[in-house]
Amino acid sequence: MKRNRNNSLLDRALLRRSLRESFIKLDPRKMVRNPIMFTVEAVTFVMLALLIYIAVTGDASQGSLLYNFIVFVVLLATLLFANFAEAIAEARSRAQADSLRKTREETPAKRIEPDGQSHIVSSSDLRQGDLFECVAGDTIAADGEIVEGLASIDESAVTGESAPVIREAGGDKSSVTGGTKVLSDRILVKVTARPGESFLDKMIALVEGSSRQKTPNEIALTILLAGFTIVFVIVCATLKPFADYVGANITIAAFISLFVCLIPTTIGGLLSAIGIAGMDRALRANVITKSGKAVETAGDIDTLLLDKTGTITIGNRKATAFHPAQGYGVKEFTRLCLLSSVSDQTPE
Repeated sequence: MKRNRNNSLLDRALLRRSLRESFIKLDPRKMVRNPIMFTVEAVTFVMLALLIYIAVTGDASQGSLLYNFIVFVVLLATLLFANFAEAIAEARSRAQADSLRKTREETPAKRIEPDGQSHIVSSSDLRQGDLFECVAGDTIAADGEIVEGLASIDESAVTGESAPVIREAGGDKSSVTGGTKVLSDRILVKVTARPGESFLDKMIALVEGSSRQKTPNEIALTILLAGFTIVFVIVCATLKPFADYVGANITIAAFISLFVCLIPTTIGGLLSAIGIAGMDRALRANVITKSGKAVETAGDIDTLLLDKTGTITIGNRKATAFHPAQGYGVKEFTRLCLLSSVSDQTPE
C-alpha cells in the first residue's frame, strides 16, 4: 500500500519546515506565552553569557569551558525539541486546515440589492445583512439564513456526510454554511457572519492553533506548573547561602542544571503541542471540534450514539400513496390534499 506522504511524520518537507520554525519560535515574544519554556530560555541566555565570559577571561572558577558548553547545548536542545514538537503539530494541523480552506475559496454570488437589482460579486465582497440568490449547482458563498425557498444541499465538504439535507425558510433548518453546494431548487440567503468570522474561518483558525483558546485543563495545568517553577526557584536560591556556609563551591551551570531538572520542563514543553495534536487527530477521523474543550470531552467518551434520521433517509416526509375514506374518490382526495399544502412551506 502506498504511504501518504502528507500524513507521514517523516515527510522531509514537513520536517524541514518544522525545524526552521523551531528556531523562529525562540523569539522571546513567542516563548513568553509558555512560562515554563520562557524560564528555560532565560537561563539558556545566562549560560550563553557565562560561556562567552569564560572564553574571554579564562576564569576557571565556574568550571571548564567544555563543561559549560555542554550544559548550554543541552539547554538549547531542550528548547528546540519543545519548539519542534509544537511545530510538527502545527504543520500537520495546517495541512488539515488547507483542505478546509479549499471550500472557502473565492465563490461568485448573485447579490440582491435593496432596489431589487442583482449583481454577481465575489464571496469576499458579501457583508452581514446582504441577500444573495442560489440555484441548483451553485456553491453557497457565505454563512447565512434562508429567507425564501427550500433546497436540497450537499454539506459533505463541511460535515463529511455524503447524503444531501433539506434546508428551508421559516423553520429550524434554515441555516446554511459557506462552501456547501445547492443540489436543487432556489433559495434566497441572508448573510449572518461577518468577514473572517464564518464557520470555516473559525475552524481553520482553531485547527491551525493560531487563535486557539486554552482549555480549562490547560489553564489549570499551566498555573500549577508556574507554581512549581516559583517553588523551585526559591529552592535553588536558598542553596547558595548553605553552600557558602559549608564552604562548597557550586557553579552557576550546576545551579541552572538543577533548576531545569527540577521544574516540569517536559510537560511545559509539550503542553501546547498536545492540544494542537488532539484537534489534528480528531480532524483526521473526520470529526470537526469547535473548541479544545470538546477534544478533552471526546477523550472521556466510551459510547457514542448517533441519530442518523434524515441522512440515511431522504430527509423529508414524502407521500407515496393516498387512501381516501369511504365515499371519497382518490382524485378528489388528492386534490384536497394538494390544496391544503399550497401555503405550507415544509418540504412535503
